[in-house]
Amino acid sequence: MKLEFKNKNIGIYGIGISGLSTVKALNRLGANLTLIDSKRAKDLEEVLSRIEDVDYVSIFGNDKLEISHLDLLVKSPGIPLNTDVLKKARNLNIKIVTDLELAYLISKNKNMILVTGTNGKTTTTTLLGEIFKKANKKVHLAGNIGKGIMDLIFQSNQEDVFIIEASSFQLESTKEFKPKISLFINISPDHLDWHGNFEDYFKSKKKAFINQNKNDWSILNYDNDLIRDFSKELNSKIIFFSTKEELEEGIYLKENKIYIKFNNKIEKIIDIEEKGIITENLLAAIGVSYAYGLDMSIVEKVIKEFSPLEHRMEFVKNIKGIDFYNDSKGTNPESTIKALQSIKGSKILIAGGYDKGSEFGELIKEVLLETKDLIIMGETKDKIMKEAKKQGFNNTFEVKTMREAVEKAFSLAEVHDKIILSPACASWGMYKNFEERGKDFKKQVKNIKVD
Repeated sequence: MKLEFKNKNIGIYGIGISGLSTVKALNRLGANLTLIDSKRAKDLEEVLSRIEDVDYVSIFGNDKLEISHLDLLVKSPGIPLNTDVLKKARNLNIKIVTDLELAYLISKNKNMILVTGTNGKTTTTTLLGEIFKKANKKVHLAGNIGKGIMDLIFQSNQEDVFIIEASSFQLESTKEFKPKISLFINISPDHLDWHGNFEDYFKSKKKAFINQNKNDWSILNYDNDLIRDFSKELNSKIIFFSTKEELEEGIYLKENKIYIKFNNKIEKIIDIEEKGIITENLLAAIGVSYAYGLDMSIVEKVIKEFSPLEHRMEFVKNIKGIDFYNDSKGTNPESTIKALQSIKGSKILIAGGYDKGSEFGELIKEVLLETKDLIIMGETKDKIMKEAKKQGFNNTFEVKTMREAVEKAFSLAEVHDKIILSPACASWGMYKNFEERGKDFKKQVKNIKVD
């Protein structure tokens, strides 16, 4: 599909990071721009100051919603699909896209790698960025990480590599986006308050994979039944990875070592050390690197040197033989399960927060196997407590603040225990975001008084 932008009337709905990137890019292409946002102009002053040299029409706050003149509407990924603006656009048959779809359609560079899944996207994307840099590739991290993709498109050459961390929000409004390599790390219920149901959430993740052809690669999690079944719908070349089974062909974990097996040849890539990095993420990154044809010795070297990102199984401190880990980014039960599995030994878990509609049955099963104590707080504490009692786990303690949680965990801990903040819930209601929650956890850990 060829898009023409000069003198076209294009709306940008949502003036955040991706919105600003899109404004700058479309301005370069000569489009007539209409900026739309639910916030009032005075609340957007700081953002708008970055595009003072751009001509545009604005529809802010409670201004009259007149969009019938638009040829195309580019929406910010996080805006739900049922807003008045989007309903009106659909009624007027105005094409709606996200910046990800738009970047794909206008770019001559189709050397794109998609990283998606419920958990582990940012860690895997960052790790891949380091691997590709070490392999002397010019790489751009985009999507939920790095700069806005529309800005990057104009800074890149055709041979550059784009590694795109994409959420279901971004993929929902794509139609033609087709990466060279697509990675599906995992899938479990999340963002159901946004999508409405799990089927629509999963469907949004599938789109880019379905668009791929026999010249493209899909890297898929064999351990997830839904993803494994989904592979039957694909036309791309497939590489499976597994932390649980020795695959007949693919990448797998066996006795704390990662192997690749293809054409009856087995190659050991690396011995796994306990670094707090989810093994699934390592296997996924190796799969992408293999599909791209990178030297596996480079991959091994980067993995050995790579450390977990902030708020993602981040080691905080050892106090009197007790290790503290900050996994505030663990915002759903599946993520917390993987966090518990990534660290060996006796554990105390701090969990709870905003209720996104998640169920906690599987998490409590893992708690029974992996933890000695569970400390809960936030909106979901009663829901988690009820599930814990149902499954016969009684070492559960309710608290109101992060300070109480850390103090209680430390009072229960013994030498060599691991105290892990991995809430299995969003932070809203107690904190602005998971970063603020993680920083509070680290602050409370550092404030612990010891004799």
